Amino acid sequence: MNLATNALLLKRFAQTELPNIEALPSYAHVPAHLTPQHWQAANRHLVKKILCEFTHEKLITPQIYAQGAKVNHYELRLNDCTYYFSACHYQLDHLDIATDSIRVTSAGTERPLDAMRLIISLKNVLGISETLLPTYLEEITSTLYSKSYKLAHQAIPAAKLANADYQTIEAGMTEGHPVFIANNGRIGFDMQDYYQFAPESATALKLVWIAVRKDKTTFSALEGVDHDTLLKQELGEQFTEFQQQLIAQGQTSDAFYFMPVHPWQWREKIARTFAGEIARGDIIYLGESQDCYQVQQSIRTFFNLSAPQKCYVKTALSILNMGFMRGLSPLYMSCTPQINAWVANLIESDDYFAEQGFVILKEIAAIGYHHRYYEEALTQDSAYKKMLSALWRESPLPHIEPQQTLMTMAALLHIDHQEQALIAELIEHSGLNAKEWVTRYLKLYLSPLLHAFFAYDLVFMPHGENLILVLDANIPVKILMKDIGEEVAVLNGSEPLPKEVQRLAVELEEEMKLNYILLDIFDCIFRYLAPILDKQTEVSETQFWELVADNVRDYQTQHPHLADKFAQYDLFKDSFVRTCLNRIQLNNNQQMIDLADREKNLRFAGGLDNPLAAFRQSHAFGSANMKLKP
Repeated sequence: MNLATNALLLKRFAQTELPNIEALPSYAHVPAHLTPQHWQAANRHLVKKILCEFTHEKLITPQIYAQGAKVNHYELRLNDCTYYFSACHYQLDHLDIATDSIRVTSAGTERPLDAMRLIISLKNVLGISETLLPTYLEEITSTLYSKSYKLAHQAIPAAKLANADYQTIEAGMTEGHPVFIANNGRIGFDMQDYYQFAPESATALKLVWIAVRKDKTTFSALEGVDHDTLLKQELGEQFTEFQQQLIAQGQTSDAFYFMPVHPWQWREKIARTFAGEIARGDIIYLGESQDCYQVQQSIRTFFNLSAPQKCYVKTALSILNMGFMRGLSPLYMSCTPQINAWVANLIESDDYFAEQGFVILKEIAAIGYHHRYYEEALTQDSAYKKMLSALWRESPLPHIEPQQTLMTMAALLHIDHQEQALIAELIEHSGLNAKEWVTRYLKLYLSPLLHAFFAYDLVFMPHGENLILVLDANIPVKILMKDIGEEVAVLNGSEPLPKEVQRLAVELEEEMKLNYILLDIFDCIFRYLAPILDKQTEVSETQFWELVADNVRDYQTQHPHLADKFAQYDLFKDSFVRTCLNRIQLNNNQQMIDLADREKNLRFAGGLDNPLAAFRQSHAFGSANMKLKP
């Protein structure tokens, strides 16, 4: 290129009218929560969790170098460094580590705690492949990012949170799943998405609404619920407006269903991946909801802030988060309301569940769009088949009295930034002593889950995010169970299930069946709750497990006709298998569990001593009719 040509090009470029740059959104800034103070605190928190959970799963074995009456001092020697910390050893092989005690040295020099560095130091013992390790490290970084945000924006004292409203508490939870280390991966969200769509951001947002052609869509609902009636209730005047939009575009409104979509999902997935459907007019964009919603701890579920009595909305969300792509299957949507109806009928027709105050929030309708290309091309399960579905779930508000309040059960494990437990504050302001409070809680939570298991072979997914506590003056009075369609199973059931709920039937090894209580409740919930109560209330660890044993005994005494099952599935047995959830995620952080074969990906590491075994003699013969093992 000669000089004359170059000069001509420069002159033309100088005359080009530039866009209004000031009107464009700017992403060129550092998130305010990424300060050295918050980042170091987040790393200290996650390093503590790594040491605790990997010890529990026998991936590492810290050694005691100084033993105390209750607190021991540990060291963990790795190839490139040594970790030191102090901890109390609780039952279920749980180390309750003093956060401020952790330090790490390398070549005799102390260095800052770094969760990423610790994972890399441990990579050879974690058993994670080179292929999956980068994704896992990204999930660790994202979890640190999230924790830093929570330290900056959700550092609400437990005493204040105890009296907060339902959605403030929902956004104020800072831990996520207590077992999983990489529990806030959210791979797919960018920095702006985080501020809009992360539960802890507590941002009010509007859902996207689309029309989907009926002959490519599955809509199902409880008996007596139809699409138009439901959507008129949910959309109000927008229902008519959306119909008019279709007519204005030359469409017949009766040929379409209306469907809510996560804003991220519309922008990142549907508008591109379903481009052919949009071009052909099978999917039509209608606009945003008038109502404002708040995302829940379950990151694809929304609570209606504008009209709280309206339904929760759960949508497909194609981000990778804690071992799964968070889609929703159109195939599953086709029978979700029927499953809810079957479970609800079982619960509501059994007087014992009513006595315990156990209620399920029914998923009353579901909708799923079938992308014919992917369904034709792929014979196996795939996230590409689960990109465009939604469901409507009952709001908890109609199930409570005016003076009662709501709180996610995850709150019972919540520790604020000053190490104060929320449950201790609830007990303090309830007027009950700690033993009475915990006894009431166990009656609401554990008793109905025992009854579902022993009377019906029915199991729920009973972690904190899936249950809502109903409180009256800080006293637990009722439990609301949610997420029924995807996370309920009948294990080795003795009676055939109706055709429409066959999906619930799960066959597994008999010795693994009791794990749905011993793992999901004892190891994943009570393992953390017992130390909190022990340290911050007058209920010691031993007293807590005795209260659990009392609860089991009371249930068994009330149901002597189930004595053979109590003997077969012995909750007082000496030990149970140590199921390692982080090992499952490390084995496959893209899809931890294959729903078609739930046992295939499980990972074990020996056994755990059962805390209830100490109470066997006093409880095994609680009734003359009991036939439990001696």
